[in-house]
Amino acid sequence: MNNIKILAFDLDGTLTQHRTPLAQPNIGILDKLRKSYRLLMVGAGQSMRIFRQMNGYPIDVIGNYGMQYCRYDEEADALKTVYDEHAPCDRESVAARVAALREKYGYTDYRGEGVEFHESGCVTFPLLGTRADIRDKLAFDPDRSKRRKMYEDVKRSFPDYTVFVGGSSSFDFAPLPYNKYYALDRFCREQGMGHDELVYVGDDYGPGGNDEAVYRSDFRFVCVDDYTRLAEYLKEFLE
Repeated sequence: MNNIKILAFDLDGTLTQHRTPLAQPNIGILDKLRKSYRLLMVGAGQSMRIFRQMNGYPIDVIGNYGMQYCRYDEEADALKTVYDEHAPCDRESVAARVAALREKYGYTDYRGEGVEFHESGCVTFPLLGTRADIRDKLAFDPDRSKRRKMYEDVKRSFPDYTVFVGGSSSFDFAPLPYNKYYALDRFCREQGMGHDELVYVGDDYGPGGNDEAVYRSDFRFVCVDDYTRLAEYLKEFLE
């Protein structure tokens, strides 16, 4: 415990509900923790989107699985970009592979676009389409069983990406070598720190989860299975 300097967090499912603003009591928990530790967010989305979802909470943010890193500037009360990396994407190849998977598994009826390309080079494969009704998305695969049946096949189809079971009805692809473990390892190297000086707190540590790579690594991992009980999981750091 005396060696720990940083607590790094996932957001959705760890500090708050999916895509909902950060609120009390977890804001108060972060306030207590930051008196003793440096805090860091490590997210799948863009750093600024994470910062806005956290209502501008004063915290450094790693976004896009390590493709972005922004530091909080206290004087400006804003994030300042340290780096923002992009990877090339062969959209034609990706679209063809997604179409083949749709045909194989019967997801040929969808609303909106069948693939979502992000500026960073990340890709989202929304099984129900980009304009699916939120109620349909939430009801589609709450236990992820439908997507986990496809998961190994999707990974084989996209060996040039790290594949995650994302959101409520999609797969997320991050260009290699980016993932949350890569992001944290790079952060530690650039800060001159060892892995034993950082603890990661996350909820998505099962097969295909975007926290899985950290969970299976040498970083200490605190598993959060109910964000409303965050204080219980972090009790030793709050005492």
